[in-house]
Amino acid sequence: MKKLAYLFMAAALVVVFACNKDDKSERFKLLTGPTWASDSLLANGVDASGPAGILVKFKGEAKFEEDGTGTFGGYTGQWRFNIDETELTITTDSLPLPIISKIKELTATSLKITTTVSLPVNPTVPINIRMTFKAK
Repeated sequence: MKKLAYLFMAAALVVVFACNKDDKSERFKLLTGPTWASDSLLANGVDASGPAGILVKFKGEAKFEEDGTGTFGGYTGQWRFNIDETELTITTDSLPLPIISKIKELTATSLKITTTVSLPVNPTVPINIRMTFKAK
């Protein structure tokens, strides 16, 4: 019986020491590592980053902090992955709804996300958004 108890304790120690508290996924590290600079901000295939564009406040730098906070151009808020890290949700007090986007590409140098939104002035017309960022 003592041998069984020792074996159990040894197995428990292996499990405890094998689990690293800093178990961040590769995608998490890719997203939170660099500061991202906006490269292209398109709405229905047209540049929407100019003064009258609907994405003008996303222009500039985006930084995704490890604690789930961040800056996204002119916005400050929170971000999170979905369970399989294929979608990115950005929430900010400056926007009425969270932005839920699909991650089309996430590498050490490139971040590309897409989403579809509707504006309150014409909610029946969807706007297809594509935002691309380069690592600084």
